[in-house]
Amino acid sequence: MNLLGKVFILLPLLVSQSVGIIRIPLHKTRSVRRALSDGLTFEELKSAAEAAWRSDPSPTPSIPVEKLTNFMDAQYYGVISIGTPPQPFKVLFDTGSSNLWVPSIHCSFLDIACWLHHRYNSKKSSTYVQNGTKFSIQYGRGSLSGFISQDTVTLAGLEVLGQQFGEAVKQPGLVFAAARFDGVLGMAYPAISVDQVKPVFDTIMAAKLLPKNIFSFYINRDVKSGVGGELMLGGADPQYYTGELHYLNVTRKAYWQIQMDTVEVGNTLTLCKTGCQAVVDTGTSLIVGPTHEIRALQRAIGAFPLLMGEYWIDCKRIPSLPVIAFNLGGKMFNLTGDDYVMKISKMGTTICLSGFMAMDIPPPAGPLWILGDVFIGRYYTVFDRDAERVGFAPSRKKRVE
Repeated sequence: MNLLGKVFILLPLLVSQSVGIIRIPLHKTRSVRRALSDGLTFEELKSAAEAAWRSDPSPTPSIPVEKLTNFMDAQYYGVISIGTPPQPFKVLFDTGSSNLWVPSIHCSFLDIACWLHHRYNSKKSSTYVQNGTKFSIQYGRGSLSGFISQDTVTLAGLEVLGQQFGEAVKQPGLVFAAARFDGVLGMAYPAISVDQVKPVFDTIMAAKLLPKNIFSFYINRDVKSGVGGELMLGGADPQYYTGELHYLNVTRKAYWQIQMDTVEVGNTLTLCKTGCQAVVDTGTSLIVGPTHEIRALQRAIGAFPLLMGEYWIDCKRIPSLPVIAFNLGGKMFNLTGDDYVMKISKMGTTICLSGFMAMDIPPPAGPLWILGDVFIGRYYTVFDRDAERVGFAPSRKKRVE
């Protein structure tokens, strides 16, 4: 969906169709933003924060208005395959978009991002069907473009026949060149699919390949763990969460959009005072909100503005940081400082960054909050297409075998 360090590598599993939950292990990697900023030392980052704070302690650096899709902070990825025999691709499973695309063997020699990643070659697939319709997806100031093709897509042994997808021949800027993923597999609704291409999960639904038209995410944000989590197709696994799932109806069948009642920052600040819309997005690492509200939140938790929209927090302050509570359907979903502060280690030094970022999403899609992996990592999340709802329950640690 919209553009901090983790990757899902899907390990192919031999499974039967329509016989239960299909499990896709997730693995970790750095985000694009983290990779691009790694050229700076922590001392330089801290100096930038202090300089920004001295110049103006209230506003953050200028933040551009962007579309919802922005993969700078995407963290979790997995491996799918396309074609016969299978050609593997690392993809971002993104509930904030609906199209599947991967780099094409036909990309330009000048497209650095394309040549740094796996490329689909239709000539090597016996199940390829030509389409050729041109497509273009806008990302910030540039656009990703190419053409539509059709082939068999395989997810952990589950074959999705006749799936249309994009072969990208042009990828803009440094974002995709620095990304560890090859492409994106969108898991949002058909309404936002470019060129009305049927999303992969909708093709799965039409073919009745799963016992339930549900998928769920367990994300492990423990930086010391080598396990990234798991994507489950066809249901939810109670071994990953405690208590009962709390469901909210989808308010607009485009993104996985729900109603949020308020956001409480300790006992001192209330945001989203009259209610607001929120999107649950596995393609965004952070929790994102409107600029004026995120600025107020960052001030309330004592965060200093850094470069590229990030905020620095003194790691010693984590135990005393306020609880931030999200009121969803009358139930409070709490995040502590340990939940919403990210610890980044480099050369024996640790820096702590706020898990919140400002971004103004213009109408008609916005304004919106985005509940990304900082939230999903604390709360196991179920996406239910049968009942058109999203479910949350507190996550618990479980090793993915």
